[in-house]
Amino acid sequence: MQQSEPIVGAIEAGGTKFVCAVGSGPGERMLARAQFSTTGEPKALLAEVVDWLIGQQARFGPLAALGVASFGPIDLDERSPTYGFITTTPKPGWRNTDIVGPLRRAFPGIAVGFDTDVNGAALGEGRWGAARGLDDFVYITVGTGIGGGGVARGRLLHGLVHPEMGHIPMPVLEGDAFAGGCAIHGRCWEGLCSGPSIAKRAGKPAEELAPDDPAWDLATRYMGHALATLTYVLSPKRIIVGGSVRKAGRLGEAAFFDRTRRHLRAALNGYIASPALEEPGLSQFVVPPALGDDAGVCGAIALAHDALAASAAGSR
Repeated sequence: MQQSEPIVGAIEAGGTKFVCAVGSGPGERMLARAQFSTTGEPKALLAEVVDWLIGQQARFGPLAALGVASFGPIDLDERSPTYGFITTTPKPGWRNTDIVGPLRRAFPGIAVGFDTDVNGAALGEGRWGAARGLDDFVYITVGTGIGGGGVARGRLLHGLVHPEMGHIPMPVLEGDAFAGGCAIHGRCWEGLCSGPSIAKRAGKPAEELAPDDPAWDLATRYMGHALATLTYVLSPKRIIVGGSVRKAGRLGEAAFFDRTRRHLRAALNGYIASPALEEPGLSQFVVPPALGDDAGVCGAIALAHDALAASAAGSR
């Protein structure tokens, strides 16, 4: 690592675990890393994370900034009294949890970048991973839930709140009577393709399913429909699919992506004319993350760098 690079703290606040890191980027630039389960009480977990970050300061020196890429929904409006909060999440015990506040109190005076976990992962993949050099792309995570982060003209997508791509409504495929697994919407994308939803449909965890289990065909067909919707609406130049489900257990990651791409092409039905949507371009249009399972925590590092840069610009 170059001495001139600022050392920052990063938190990927996921629904099942928090992954924390200190450093300046991926690979050898990540100086320390730890993870903490979210099964406990939020305040206790945040105190544990703060203690760990303070311990890393003793090893590596003062942190220049913090970045937090959090599961949501979250409040990103800095004018709001609940800025930095997780808001209407269905995760038990986490609704209306203040994430940014405890960090600012523990580390006064340093910049804190805050965004969704998937926006963070998109930022990380754009800076160091599978979307380097692209200004328009989408990052999707398919795991315990489904979320999506979008980049358009080089900027993360925000608006009324932030994108909730995992909850787009889905068609009902012929013969599919499954009611869906989403506690809020039933048969949304998350309710059909997340890990718990696949397990609910099949009666066993996704990683235990045989490669020819019908649940895989249905999951990848629905994936194709959802990615077609994103292609129509956002016109990305690449879609990156991360999360645990994309590894697809006994089916395997390569087969999961092959099937998903084939079903995406079928759902589009030739309507969008682009070499990217034909072979061999299609194999580079829907891809796994180059940063692998580190996409989220690397995105939190990138959020910290951006917060530090914005703070420096504002002070001039």
